[in-house]
Amino acid sequence: MSATLVAPPISESERVVPRFAWLPVFTAMGALLLLLGATSNAYGYHRDELYFRILPPAWGYTDQPPLTPLIAHATAIFGDQPWSLHVPAILFAVASVGVVALIAREVGGGGLAQGLAAWGYAFGAVTLIMGHSLFTASLDLIVWPAVMLFVIRVFTRAQPWWWMIAGLVVGLSMYNKLLIAMLLIGVAVGLLAVGPRTALASWWPYAGIGVALVIGAPNLVYQVVNGWPQLQMGAALAAEKSGDVRPLLVPFLLIELGPFLVPIWVAGIVALFRRRAWRSLRWIPIAFVVVVALVFLAGSQVYYGYGLLATVYAIGCVPTAEWARRRRWRLALVIVGVVVSSAGGILLSLPILPVRVEANTPIGAIDQAIRDQVGWPQYVEEVDDVVHQVASGGDTVIIATNYGEAGALDRYLPAGSPGVYSGHNALGTLPPPPRSTKTVVFVGAEYPRAELFFQHCVVSGHLDDEVGMDNEEQGQPIAVCTGPTVSMSDLMAKLRHLG
Repeated sequence: MSATLVAPPISESERVVPRFAWLPVFTAMGALLLLLGATSNAYGYHRDELYFRILPPAWGYTDQPPLTPLIAHATAIFGDQPWSLHVPAILFAVASVGVVALIAREVGGGGLAQGLAAWGYAFGAVTLIMGHSLFTASLDLIVWPAVMLFVIRVFTRAQPWWWMIAGLVVGLSMYNKLLIAMLLIGVAVGLLAVGPRTALASWWPYAGIGVALVIGAPNLVYQVVNGWPQLQMGAALAAEKSGDVRPLLVPFLLIELGPFLVPIWVAGIVALFRRRAWRSLRWIPIAFVVVVALVFLAGSQVYYGYGLLATVYAIGCVPTAEWARRRRWRLALVIVGVVVSSAGGILLSLPILPVRVEANTPIGAIDQAIRDQVGWPQYVEEVDDVVHQVASGGDTVIIATNYGEAGALDRYLPAGSPGVYSGHNALGTLPPPPRSTKTVVFVGAEYPRAELFFQHCVVSGHLDDEVGMDNEEQGQPIAVCTGPTVSMSDLMAKLRHLG
């Protein structure tokens, strides 16, 4: 069908796309680059980075597609240090600032609106967290806003071929996460609910979906052949986290960008319904609500809808800039709000304080990403001390409870140490310890269950990060078990778990 089935562009007769505001946007990107670069080696590896580092290259894993571990391996060209693994995350975050500014420009935002979008989003808590350490969600910082930008252009420019570009991005993102499906569901429901429904009568959106499926086909084939492990992983995360995620979902929405910026993204939602010129974009708030509802039902991670929040924030910067431009005090108020919000985001999300100070502030208790960067070298030293107490030969191995512990042991143990194994997530699918194993050094919370499969076990120490950060490892046992009563393959099968 022809492009006429797509809603006409916003104010077609008068529409002029503003100039891209290079100065405020690029200075925001540069400031974020400098800040993330300066803090990139402050504490250490995040547990997820240690995990990506030890996963062997593969087409897929039980808990994720292959892209982020592959990116982690590629950072080895910079050296095996925390900052090198942080480089891709920093670049993703910095690039996403430009994309968010482009969304504000696309709906008519001039220099002030684009600058407000760039600076406010750049120092939002989630932007900083995902830009500091490499997560699968780090790439989502670009993917979700980019897909939204391209779909918005379908309507603002009456150019339906942007569905194809959006499909291209979706297809590539499927090698990182399948959660992009939430965004597609949200867009579809929004269009069906408030229109323009004529867009769905055109073949263009389905061609875009076709592009996405063709590009993402290898990952989909992996999922089908292996029994959709991503669904199993999602169910495991929901079982583990839903009790915490669901009550915190709405409060977390208020702090993801910063509480002082909430009025701006609320203004974006309201304006999308009230402005006649934005009538063809009224599906965006519906998509946002749908994604939030899906995250609530999934009960997995509170930040999954951040890309849509960034979108409504960028759109809200347009009416906010118009309001602020009329009075100096209003402009000053908006600037102060962005500055205060940014300062709070930086303090909450980045390793700014000395680690011993951080461990004794509420920040360490609030921000799990901070907690998960502390203590790994100390933990490994403590495990290594226990290993040296064992009369070891080729019959001793180390089994860690989770992938963070396993990754840290792999990174920091000296050469010639016993092999490291774990039943956590994709590590549970790797080959088990040798059949000749007689002694196992267990690390972490798995030990009480594991001791059931040995003739003798003794706790020889406990993990201590030496700064008092109350993270998942702090105080967990280091135990030595001898005389296994089951084979190593059976033992690992019993210890295999998702979460």
